[in-house]
Amino acid sequence: MSRPDPRQQAAISAAFSRAVDLSALKNPPPPSGSAAGGGTGSGPQPSGSPYIVEVTEASFGDVLQASAQVPIVIDLWAEWCGPCKQLSPVLERLAIAGNGTWILAKVDVDANPRIAQAFNVQSIPMVVAVAGGQPVDGFTGALPEEQITQWLTALLDALRDKLPGIRAAEEAAAAAAPAEPEPEDPRFLAAETATAAGDHTAAMAAYRAILATEPAHPDALAGLAWSELFARAESHGDGAVAAADAAPDDVALGIAAADVELVSGSAAAAFDRLVGLVRAAAGDERTQARDRLLELFALFEPDDEQVVAARRALAAALY
Repeated sequence: MSRPDPRQQAAISAAFSRAVDLSALKNPPPPSGSAAGGGTGSGPQPSGSPYIVEVTEASFGDVLQASAQVPIVIDLWAEWCGPCKQLSPVLERLAIAGNGTWILAKVDVDANPRIAQAFNVQSIPMVVAVAGGQPVDGFTGALPEEQITQWLTALLDALRDKLPGIRAAEEAAAAAAPAEPEPEDPRFLAAETATAAGDHTAAMAAYRAILATEPAHPDALAGLAWSELFARAESHGDGAVAAADAAPDDVALGIAAADVELVSGSAAAAFDRLVGLVRAAAGDERTQARDRLLELFALFEPDDEQVVAARRALAAALY
């Protein structure tokens, strides 16, 4: 990045003092927004972003004050300037992406000649970075976005330990950023692919392989339980429900029908069927019906409304 000669910086700084009445900064009103870049309180924000502000001669003192926290990048432009219309949208987009690590201050040089004089503007567009009330760097012309990005990166790196608002804005942006999704476990991808293909045997094998190394893995346990249910329901065939309805006292047929009903999305019907078997059966058959019902409960969240209702019905049937 090309940096201005120190003598040129001193000249610009001196011109600043002559062209702008700095006595107004002795007790200035605080800038609006946070120290990390919530705006300079200097006028309308053309993009609706707090990181882009219009600056006038009357409000220029606020820019100097805000530059004690974050760099203020001043875009000196005019309505008649074609290159300005190319550069300004790029600067605005980068300011928004910067999340308050720096503020873009737009200055119409025709409406604010004293500011233009302070910076000794010879041609526009002209961009000047101000930090701690002093110009520290700048460039002229409509540079490519990549080059401007590099310039901004170097500017922030040079000032990060000097202006507290830069790091504060970076930390706030990092805290607000959505968490990166965890990478998908290829072991589960294999099991899910097999399930989608209807190959429940392969899905069960994939889940059991995971459990061989992580016996308590909750997702693998749940996946295996569902795969076993799908395999059972498939083996029972389409006539399982009709067969159980025709023989309501047959516990084996009722358990098979409950599997099919649950896979078909009729959890309440499956639970009701098994509760009815628990109520009517005795001995080992009653235990079989109860155990299958508890096994199906485990496929759902404990507070699932259908599970809660079925648990109450099971307790009444048992006691």
